[in-house]
Amino acid sequence: MIRRPPRSTQSRSSAASDVYKRQVLYCGTVLSDDGKGEKKVTIDFEPHRAINTSLYYCDNKFHVEDLKCLLENDDTFGFIIVDGNGALYGSVQGHAKEVLTKFTVELPKKHGRGGQSSIRFARLRVEKRHNYLRKVCEVAVQVFITNDKPNVKGLILAGSADFKNDLAKTDMFDPRLLARVIKIVDIAYGGENGFDQAIELARETMTNVKFMQERKIISSFFEEIARDTGMVVYGVQDVFNAIELNALERILLYEDLNVNRVIMRIKDPSQQQNKKDENGEEVEEELPTKNIRILYLTPEQVKDPRYYKDPETKMDLELVDQEPLTDWFLENYDKFGLSLHLCTNKSAEGSQFVRGFGGIAGFLRYKVELDPAMHIVDEEDLEEDFI
Repeated sequence: MIRRPPRSTQSRSSAASDVYKRQVLYCGTVLSDDGKGEKKVTIDFEPHRAINTSLYYCDNKFHVEDLKCLLENDDTFGFIIVDGNGALYGSVQGHAKEVLTKFTVELPKKHGRGGQSSIRFARLRVEKRHNYLRKVCEVAVQVFITNDKPNVKGLILAGSADFKNDLAKTDMFDPRLLARVIKIVDIAYGGENGFDQAIELARETMTNVKFMQERKIISSFFEEIARDTGMVVYGVQDVFNAIELNALERILLYEDLNVNRVIMRIKDPSQQQNKKDENGEEVEEELPTKNIRILYLTPEQVKDPRYYKDPETKMDLELVDQEPLTDWFLENYDKFGLSLHLCTNKSAEGSQFVRGFGGIAGFLRYKVELDPAMHIVDEEDLEEDFI
């Protein structure tokens, strides 16, 4: 249990005071790699996205709950808070919110001063409201359009008056942004207080947008299956076979897929040449690449001794490395020119996809015939175990 932070941590935090609101700092004493002793560690970094939580806590473990929230959802939603006093433009990404820009305005009231023509006053009032609405539309394009494309997944219009409805109806509002409007909400305040209220009112809608997109792409996969077009593949091995043929365009992947990418190598004593390092200790050379085997196994299969026998050479295999297949795809999908879509099992379509198709599938660029011989393992022996 840590009662107070080490001096080195305090000094590091002070030196980074200019980025304090974006800094994550961990310090403590952990077991050494050999498990025989302890060592002090200090870890500090700046998250890839802003974190709104301020936490100073001494415990027997590192708390990473707020960091996990940053990884849950990368979709960005835009907000336009507009009323008779001004407009505010903000964005929300996961649990992080940001005010992008804002401006104020002074509009004439419904009643003018004495001596003014009521018709002329009404005309001036309508003209100023029109100009204000035009400025709101122009700034929206500057904020939410990048490279001629919307930079937000959805757009929420909010306000306490009729301006939000007028904004959605006017021809001055960019059609590209109008197509992204997912909700119009009434709020009691303007400015940043109204921004907070609009986020709460639109929270469920923003969640539903993700599910709608998920259902759309999974439904298109089911449609291809029903039509038997041959333009989709599913299962870990068929997806990788399609990648090898450069035939895959998009990957549909369950975010909690229980499959690891396992690297093994053949234990061949005849090819192991031991050398000595500077201290005189023997160092085992790495085996040639041809002796490397890559398997896609569940955690239970990794423990199964049947998978530690090479089906081609009948020689023993040893484990070199393993990592979740989802993590590997997130790091490498763009290297193959692919687009990646993560899905959950919270919708009916997502649950069916995970249970019926193993949680991994791909859309092909062109129709190909996958050769069963390309499979790494002997399917006759391990038919029930592989996905």
